[in-house]
Amino acid sequence: MTQSIVIQVGQCGNQIGSRFWDLALREHSQYNKHSLYDGPLSTFFRNVDTIKRQYREIPLGNGREKIHTLKARAVLVDMEEGVVNNLISSPLGDLFDSRQLMTDVSGSGNNWAVGHYMYGDKYKEKIFDIVRHETEKCDCLQSFFVFHSMGGGTGSGLGSRILSLLHDEYKHVYKFSVPVFPSVDDDVITSPYNSVLAMRLLSDISDCVLPFDNEALIDITKLTGASAKKDPLKKEKPFDRMNDIVAGLLLNLTSSARFEGTLNVDLNEIAMNMVPFPRMQYLLSSMAPLYMPKDVGMAIRKIDQMFAETFSKEFQLLKVQPRQHLYLACALLVRGRVSLSDIRRNIDKLNACISFPYWNEKGWKIGHCNTPPVDKPYSLLTLANNTSILVYFDKIREKFIKLYKRRAHLHHYLGVDGMEMGCFEESIESLLGVIEGYRKMETQGQIQPKGVPRVKIV
Repeated sequence: MTQSIVIQVGQCGNQIGSRFWDLALREHSQYNKHSLYDGPLSTFFRNVDTIKRQYREIPLGNGREKIHTLKARAVLVDMEEGVVNNLISSPLGDLFDSRQLMTDVSGSGNNWAVGHYMYGDKYKEKIFDIVRHETEKCDCLQSFFVFHSMGGGTGSGLGSRILSLLHDEYKHVYKFSVPVFPSVDDDVITSPYNSVLAMRLLSDISDCVLPFDNEALIDITKLTGASAKKDPLKKEKPFDRMNDIVAGLLLNLTSSARFEGTLNVDLNEIAMNMVPFPRMQYLLSSMAPLYMPKDVGMAIRKIDQMFAETFSKEFQLLKVQPRQHLYLACALLVRGRVSLSDIRRNIDKLNACISFPYWNEKGWKIGHCNTPPVDKPYSLLTLANNTSILVYFDKIREKFIKLYKRRAHLHHYLGVDGMEMGCFEESIESLLGVIEGYRKMETQGQIQPKGVPRVKIV
């Protein structure tokens, strides 16, 4: 079995991480009835009890369990202590030890340069030691997942610095960036700067980027929230339902690495099949059914409706409309009681209403894991490399230019050692290159050059 390490950066990254570990434990406890430390569990957890292959569980009296001999394969980084301290003091706190934590007290002030240069230089060696300490406990490390935001200073600045560190030191380990972009009405005035500055490094060094945005997550929680039943044993915190969606996506993405299936899809296959060209590693994601594990009373959706929902604009986890654009590649990762004939039937339906380029007319990647998510009979995660993302990135570019033309707030960035004016110029040029790359694919992808035979991938 392969292992993955989760790196949580900033307030947003650690909030998502908190929900991820909660849902991961819940999923494994449902299918691991005897509390055995096995291959699936070793993907994200290690057993500190070297004598026994069992991990000990102690009831807390509120329907939850505290795990004493399991440790998460995780690194927790934040330049403010609040969220990390809350996680450590929660029932999940025993999953982490002090050697996995890196915190400060002052924060990054919503400034990419502070996170990237000031804290990046200050804590580079310590963060590297923490990551190395975790990697040495892996038998077969396959990937890093980096949870971070794009609008703040720590998530964007220090998050991109950590990705650079991973790129330099672990070239052969897959790096999945999981960034949350700010919403349209974000209250951080400098978020366009932070997003564009961070995107330059994401485009250059990540193997895959799974972007979300707060506006899409908010809309989805409103869409599904009316039918949700709250867990009476749990006090739901703000953004918990939004973070549950992101955490659930990662569990579905890695389900084939943790459980058996009819058509297992490894993470290296995602990176290989979904990124046809360099700097085009941004994958749109959507899931169905989108109710949380606590929404047990919600009616089960039909399988065909599940496929239809993941291709509708309402269920996209980034505010885009992919059906109006070109699919460069598309992965359908199914879990649970869904037959291959169900999958083929829905692919035939989808082929009539979505477009692939002439060089990849059958650009489907299919995965089927037999183990369903908790409290659901089946689920579907759709990952799409789709040219509609250029529309979203163009809006970010417009916001950046609006601030940059007035040189607004630049002095806060240029006052940080290591930050130069050229960083802004290079970053916007990098973003323009990504936009133009996707635009070129959209305009030329359906036009077959003369004398070039059509390629059919079987």
